[in-house]
Amino acid sequence: MKVLLTKDVKGLGKAGEVKEVKDGYGKNFLIGKGLALHATNEVMRKYEANQKKKAEDEAAEMERLKEVEKQLGKIELKVKRKLGANGSLFGAVTKDEIAHELLEQHKIEIDKKTIEIKNAIKATGVFDITIKLGHGIHAPLKLEIIGE
Repeated sequence: MKVLLTKDVKGLGKAGEVKEVKDGYGKNFLIGKGLALHATNEVMRKYEANQKKKAEDEAAEMERLKEVEKQLGKIELKVKRKLGANGSLFGAVTKDEIAHELLEQHKIEIDKKTIEIKNAIKATGVFDITIKLGHGIHAPLKLEIIGE
């Protein structure tokens, strides 16, 4: 019996592979537990169509992320913060504040978890930060902290 694995099965193969297995193992264990589907022509066509659609969606997502990367490369984000008596900031500039200001000033919405700051920003000046957009795309962003 031929089965199309829908999940990784230790000792047999990875998801998406077609394997020849014994009837009882295929019907009772693999198909019964939802780890595989019987590899009929219809199932194979559906699987190939899903894979093609998934690849197209991923390509569209990569294009969108590259466009966002270009936009972020051109931006210099300015954040105003109150200064203490000695000219330093009260606390550090957080990733949440950076994401909020990016949305407010430039209408670009990113998750605060994707922002990478090497050292805590506790002073005024210009800082380079990196935003991990996904799929191996990292966008640079210039951040200027201005005191009030």
